[in-house]
Amino acid sequence: MKLLLLVVLVWTASDEASADENLALQGRATMSSIYKDSNWGFLGMAINAIDGNLDTDYYHGSCFHTHTEMSPWWRVDLLRSYRISRITITNRGAYGNRINGAEILVGDSLTNNGNNNARCAVVTSLPDGGTKTYQCNNMVGRYVNIILTGKTECLHLCEVQVFGENLPNEHPCF
Repeated sequence: MKLLLLVVLVWTASDEASADENLALQGRATMSSIYKDSNWGFLGMAINAIDGNLDTDYYHGSCFHTHTEMSPWWRVDLLRSYRISRITITNRGAYGNRINGAEILVGDSLTNNGNNNARCAVVTSLPDGGTKTYQCNNMVGRYVNIILTGKTECLHLCEVQVFGENLPNEHPCF
């Protein structure tokens, strides 16, 4: 009986999300549209931003890219709610000014594709190829969105990392 209890405790502890674990790596990503390059095809898929690769060269296949459109957005579904402490984004190595003014949103709603969730931060400026961490102060949410609200632009980033912890008294299995 003691051995069984020990195994259960070890298994439970190993399933806990630590504050230093990138939760986005296990998520599912989507976005408002996908840019089709005439030479490279559909290179900028949403999932590229959660592949763990910090390469900022779009043409290496590790960045996402939408069409030019009104209020383009990108979203990761973390598959359940977490207490989000911080979000780190890595900008594309070229045309980086396009991200300026983007909102980072966190919440549990998919109303308006998740773009009505609460704001964690606004990206005021991020240089080409730059990486910056935004503090979300333990906001609770399953979805993390990045949106250029009210702007006709394309949206592209090379990595989005989400850090947080399990909600109290919640087992990580469904």
